[in-house]
Amino acid sequence: MQSIIKTIVAFGTIAWLCWSCNKETLLQEPYGPAKEPLGITMNRNQAPTPASGLPGTEVTIKASGLLPFRDELIFRFNGEVAQVTDVTETEIKLIVPDFASTGVTTVSIGDVVVFGPRFSVTGKINLDPTFNAPRGTNGEVNQVIRTEDGRLLLVGSFTDYDNKGVIRPINRIARTFSDGSYDASLRSGNGGNGSLMDIVPFGNGYLLGGAFSGYSQRTTDISNLTKLNANGTIDTMGIHPFRRPDQSDTIKYYPTFNGGFDGYVGRIYPQGNNKIVVGGGFRYYINRRYDQPNKLETRDSVIMDSVEVRHLARLNADGTLDSTFRFDAASEHFRPGGNGDVYTIMHDSGPHEGKFMVYGTFNQFDGVPAGRILRLNADGTVDETFNTGGTGADQAIDKLFYNATTGKYILAGKFRQYNGKPANRLAVLNEDGTLDESFVAKTFDGSGPNFAKQLSDGKIIVSGDFRTYNGVARNGFMVLDESGNLIPGYNATGIFSGTIEDIMETTAQDGRRALLIYGDFSQFNSEPANNYIRVIIEE
Repeated sequence: MQSIIKTIVAFGTIAWLCWSCNKETLLQEPYGPAKEPLGITMNRNQAPTPASGLPGTEVTIKASGLLPFRDELIFRFNGEVAQVTDVTETEIKLIVPDFASTGVTTVSIGDVVVFGPRFSVTGKINLDPTFNAPRGTNGEVNQVIRTEDGRLLLVGSFTDYDNKGVIRPINRIARTFSDGSYDASLRSGNGGNGSLMDIVPFGNGYLLGGAFSGYSQRTTDISNLTKLNANGTIDTMGIHPFRRPDQSDTIKYYPTFNGGFDGYVGRIYPQGNNKIVVGGGFRYYINRRYDQPNKLETRDSVIMDSVEVRHLARLNADGTLDSTFRFDAASEHFRPGGNGDVYTIMHDSGPHEGKFMVYGTFNQFDGVPAGRILRLNADGTVDETFNTGGTGADQAIDKLFYNATTGKYILAGKFRQYNGKPANRLAVLNEDGTLDESFVAKTFDGSGPNFAKQLSDGKIIVSGDFRTYNGVARNGFMVLDESGNLIPGYNATGIFSGTIEDIMETTAQDGRRALLIYGDFSQFNSEPANNYIRVIIEE
């Protein structure tokens, strides 16, 4: 033990002497200044010549140290290998590859990678310079509709639009002109106190759905669904509530639309005869009786009635429940719906007009097996003509859209099979529910797609958390043809970060074809993009 202590003391003494004598040496950096790998240098701040161009363009990039490695170097434009045409002591010349996209350039020799300057690949999809909302929103945009006079109405989770809500927050609802500039005339007051998910024209105003309990001056008596006037104010009615003899005969104002749900309302579908079908994550329908006493007979307490009805319900124009929709007379209850997440879209035209597509994570619907997708008739019963082969998708379907022009359904999700056949996270279905085997999704590197929609000309826009598609660098955004192949010229955009909720086909201010893209994203084409953009798409 003593020998150990002596050793420690001796070591400590030596260390102290070294510290005292060589303090300046010990405090210096243990390594010298960093050197470029293999002596290769590329100035990332010096733009290539030219700084942008189409695939096939010859590009010159200033670089030194490459000449000794001419026969082994690999140059890439945002991950895509380029043809090298010349290497000198001061520069390298390259041909932009067919499926190159906007982003950084790199050169690699073995496992050594050196980053170069950014190059913009000119493609057929670019931000619309006539769209006057460069700052977008500070939160998710869930729905955008076009009003009769050509303006746009959007709802979501944001509290600012294009930096116009800095002084007074724009709470989850905004109206803009067709060029994207903010329309301050909407009288939404304090807006919604929770996320707004859908808005549709109804009567002389709008129906508004989401996950909220108050709107503008009405902070109570709303259960995720209410009616607005055309100017954005909430539609209210004056009621003489129940009163005791000693209370004054006053009028109180309540929402005119007296109906709602205990969970969020994600979609609203107006039907004929002033009916409304709503879909969402609810279990109970709720309405209120304002002019009847509760057990305590107090004037300020409102009686609430509830009826169990899941996922889908139909209401009358005043908000009362329509008991003829999805009601099972045998059990005297509404049908149970799905045993997982349920999302919907409605056919608003074509041979299936009025019918509903239902999709999500469920494997049972109305008590019978269902492979995460089915179609309902207009009365809410299962449409047996939609053929899922008994199995449907083997995993969750995240997005589903119907294209009335092509008569096809487009699906994106986590599935790998549909009706027992390979379907790698993307699938196209025929109108009868069978798999369109002419569309074949290729391999993804990354988590895969969570959005896919077919445009009127057949092109399919796909986004998600993927890095490559079929071995080609596609950072979260791509355009496919009807066979599932990347379309040359439409896949030059750089990094996309986030989630797309939907895409609206529209036109720019100069009449060119455009796409309004909205959702929850922060980057498009490697540039900041705040949830709401418009892009030009060339023919």
